[in-house]
Amino acid sequence: MAKALLSLGFALLLLGGILAVFPKAFAWFGHLPGDVRSENVFFPVTSTLVTSAVLTLGINLLAWFLRSR
Repeated sequence: MAKALLSLGFALLLLGGILAVFPKAFAWFGHLPGDVRSENVFFPVTSTLVTSAVLTLGINLLAWFLRSR
């Protein structure tokens, strides 16, 4: 468990470093086709689906990696 938390912390640190050096690296996020925008309302439908798919894949790969040890 400690190794998983350390890995997660390192990944977040790396992501934060990338965003600090390249602030527009994820400028596309929230502006994908399928994200609903109106005057007062914003529903990031497609961005939410992409985030869900990436997190699901990452968590499943981490679980598979931890089980195989």
